[in-house]
Amino acid sequence: DDYDPHEHRNVKNPTNNWQTFAHFLKASVGTGVLAMPSAFAHAGYVNGIILTLAIGGLALYCLHILISGMYLLCKRQRVPYVSFSEAMKLGLQQGPPFLRCLAPIATPFVDGFLAFYHFGICCVYVVFIAESIKQLFDEYIVEWDVRLHMCLLIVPLLLIFSIRNLKLLAPFSTAANLLLFVGKLLSKLINESPFYAIRNLALGFGVILYYICTELPPLSERKPFEDYKKLPTFFGTVLFALEAVGVILAIEENMATPRAYVAPCGIMNWGMTIVLSLYVFLGFFGYWKYGDEALGSITLNIPQTEVLAQVVKGFFAITTYISYALQGYVTAHILWSKYLSKRFKDISKHTLYELIFRAVIVLLTFCCAIAIPDLSLFLSLVGSFCLSILGLIFPALLQICVQYEQGYGPFRLKLVVNLLLLTFGFFGGIIGTYVSIVDIVEALS
Repeated sequence: DDYDPHEHRNVKNPTNNWQTFAHFLKASVGTGVLAMPSAFAHAGYVNGIILTLAIGGLALYCLHILISGMYLLCKRQRVPYVSFSEAMKLGLQQGPPFLRCLAPIATPFVDGFLAFYHFGICCVYVVFIAESIKQLFDEYIVEWDVRLHMCLLIVPLLLIFSIRNLKLLAPFSTAANLLLFVGKLLSKLINESPFYAIRNLALGFGVILYYICTELPPLSERKPFEDYKKLPTFFGTVLFALEAVGVILAIEENMATPRAYVAPCGIMNWGMTIVLSLYVFLGFFGYWKYGDEALGSITLNIPQTEVLAQVVKGFFAITTYISYALQGYVTAHILWSKYLSKRFKDISKHTLYELIFRAVIVLLTFCCAIAIPDLSLFLSLVGSFCLSILGLIFPALLQICVQYEQGYGPFRLKLVVNLLLLTFGFFGGIIGTYVSIVDIVEALS
């Protein structure tokens, strides 16, 4: 009981609270936020606001119980840190007897979903980049089908994804960040400030907010409530936009004061409040401006003929291209380092085999993007299938297992809440995945 995992963590370069806060915002506000107007188009502006806040609250609660469960397991095992997949395995071993048979498959199961989730993000990125480039080509060069633009991306994606070391990717990430500061010259002091990422986000989205908040039509032209049959697509899109389980856990792992992360007035609660406010704001005004015409990324809706809009689209395409390598790194690292590299005994050829494996991943993302070139449908499919499990079901199941020996409190309240979360995540994931697949089939036909 006297063992504190936080005091035994050996982090080489721990982040302070302000740096962690900035990292949290940067991790939570990605390309998914650009899909919020499209999500509101499937819910209506009243439903969209209410349900976004509700899903965001559930996601935040699940992150809290996930980190709390991992902390308790660290105390019991007397280790400074366990990964997500290791925590699920240990939790199932200590949970209800009828669940313990699942412990041996927990690690590969969680790893598989994490790898597939980041693979899905890479597929979304291919579609997003191709759509952005297409609009620029249509305006200045020649009108091609979006699939032809995807073909042009194969070689650049193969080149950047062949970089196997995150340190070598760091300069590319820095360049991508600087692209969002159009016309801004920042001193070294500013670049090292903990608010660097926050300003990055504000300037990057400033032009988009300008376009969607001007010349708004009458609000009466927009629907406050949409048909309930469209809600599963909304559910998947919002989950995709909000959830970043792996990155958020990595941020907590590298903190100097991890307790400040999950405190009642801590970093995660304040960060999610700001994130949800931005998502609701962008979703509401983006839907108000474009209505049912809102596309899978709001950058595709802003004027195609204006130079400022074209610059923003180009910059977002470049930054997403660089982010492709970072997201794909997770998939490659999990599958290659944990499972595939052990099967090749000739160590001298490991680099060659890994490069071939990375090339296969790029080609698979390209094939998926070619097959499903609709950005909004892809977002909903990945969110419904992967994040309902990673962000809702696994955290609830972990707390059920971790609290099994200690009890679930008065009236077994924790058990009831987690069973409701399991039910919501299970049926929401199944229905959302089914509707997304049906929509994809209809779109292709």
